[in-house]
Amino acid sequence: QVQLVESGGRSVQAGGSLRLSCAASGRTFHNFAMEWFAMGWFRQAPGKEREFVAAISRIGDRTYYTDSVKGRFTVSRDNAKNTADLQMNGLQPDHTAVHYCAAKQRVGLTEIPVSDYDYWGQGTQVTVSS
Repeated sequence: QVQLVESGGRSVQAGGSLRLSCAASGRTFHNFAMEWFAMGWFRQAPGKEREFVAAISRIGDRTYYTDSVKGRFTVSRDNAKNTADLQMNGLQPDHTAVHYCAAKQRVGLTEIPVSDYDYWGQGTQVTVSS
């Protein structure tokens, strides 16, 4: 079982920035290593389905973003610290959502999956006011 804990969500004004962080640990994995997993960020706005935001490959050399956040959001990871971050700049009210970190196992080194993740965090709320 992999545990993911997000942090960093809060209320900000439009145009502001936030950095979300995801801390990973493996309760039942022997010698848990974050580099086994591709990492992704998703969000769910009120009344909407959860949607993909960004993903990063196992060793962090490849990233992928949904079109609406390209150029404003940056996903990164530090496998030595078992963390994955999402830097969000230029936030707008329609970015208000619960943001989730996710991990996907059994993926190739260069894969950057947009769906079918295996483990999820509990989410952190981002609220953007106009």
